[in-house]
Amino acid sequence: METNFTRDTIYVDGQWVPAQGTGKIEVISAYSEQVIATVPQCSRDDIDLAVKAARSAFDKGPWPRMSAKERVAVIARLRDIIEQRQEEIAQAISAEMGSPITQARSIQASLPVKMLDEQMQIAANEYPWSEIRESVTGKALVRRLPKGVAVLITPWNAPLMTTIQKLGPALLAGCSVVLKPASLAPLSAYLLAEMAHEAGIPAGVLNVVTCDRAEAEYLVLHSGVDKVTFTGSTGAGSHLAAACGKILRPITLELGGKSAAIITEDADIPAAVEALKMLSFRNSGQICTLKTRVLVAESRATEFTQAFKAMVESLPVGDPSDPSTIIGPMVSEKQRDNVVRYIEIGIKEGLSLVTGGLGRPEGLNHGWFVKPTVFADVDQNASLAQEEIFGPVVTITSFETEDEAVAIANNSIFGLSGTVFSKDVDRAVSIADCIKTGVVEINGNPFGFHAPFGGVKQSGMGRENGWEGFESYVELKSIGLPRDYSPNAI
Repeated sequence: METNFTRDTIYVDGQWVPAQGTGKIEVISAYSEQVIATVPQCSRDDIDLAVKAARSAFDKGPWPRMSAKERVAVIARLRDIIEQRQEEIAQAISAEMGSPITQARSIQASLPVKMLDEQMQIAANEYPWSEIRESVTGKALVRRLPKGVAVLITPWNAPLMTTIQKLGPALLAGCSVVLKPASLAPLSAYLLAEMAHEAGIPAGVLNVVTCDRAEAEYLVLHSGVDKVTFTGSTGAGSHLAAACGKILRPITLELGGKSAAIITEDADIPAAVEALKMLSFRNSGQICTLKTRVLVAESRATEFTQAFKAMVESLPVGDPSDPSTIIGPMVSEKQRDNVVRYIEIGIKEGLSLVTGGLGRPEGLNHGWFVKPTVFADVDQNASLAQEEIFGPVVTITSFETEDEAVAIANNSIFGLSGTVFSKDVDRAVSIADCIKTGVVEINGNPFGFHAPFGGVKQSGMGRENGWEGFESYVELKSIGLPRDYSPNAI
């Protein structure tokens, strides 16, 4: 990864053009604390050009008028280019936001390829782009047609994965796109634009702008936009949803989480602890689906806490470019300070500190690090059990009955993810059915990209992944037909 990634252009209408805005956004290494890149801070004029290009590509260009299989062929080329450049992508994401390089390779760079594989499979073979529906009240040709210009606002913690999660269905549906990556992690978006250009995605179908919040909101509310999707904080998502509501603009939101892992009395404790290594601490604790509340059956609480403590204390903390590192730095000084503030709150409230706590990890005199921290015997209403911390901080709470475990899991404003550990899978599924959350993983098993993903309550609105992920980018149109008419093709 080059140490200076300075760019003074943005990708608009199929070409790299100078930004009209004169400001710069600095990308600072979470490890060295030094500036490693600058990109333009776009002005409203830049936003206008990007939306104009996307609008023209949708209204006049070939992309929305291609068949789904023709679009799949183009996206397949993009998929292959991403696969070829995975190491470059991993290095860029590790450099810009501090993701440990081994996880950057296995998650940040490789999962987008797997996502595209499943998205293309759905688009080519499974999604009902057109269908005939007939009943006693009529006969209809039901079409799913591209919605229009889609704005994609993506987060810094998994920048390419969340982009592909949105971009794949949007493009395969025939939409054109304006992508606004997070200011803390814009580098992978530049790489994506290069790869999309090489793949032959038509001019204006993908546009990439880098800007701050004011210009981002201007983009969201732009009169040339038809659809918005946002992944980020609940506060920012709520604000954008309210603004979109005033103009009746559809928006999909994937927001915060405070997910629970339920450890039943019959659970395999060593297996659960091993699974929670990644389920609770992946990407240095900076993932919205992480299980940061561990609920343990009272009869197993001491055993689990001791094993969990040993696991956490074994996690290598350090340079994200070191393949052995599991816990890297927080993305920014502000994020580090916020995580430290929560650890201070836990100590001040008298929570039982199992491991970690305040101060830098040993041997690290630079970088925005915090110690992986665990508190036990935490009341379910404590701040640390209720508020999203977004760092390597986990609370442990015990329960006596299954109903109590479910009640504690549901005692949250969030409802994004969760997991149940039990040797009895039927029992675990029964518990999962009672948890008010968008996804639940039994014994840590992933649900895959063919299944819908999203949250309830303040964790968001709408779903991504699966064929349901396409629904946000299409408009349904019903055409009444004569009973004796059969279209040549649907």
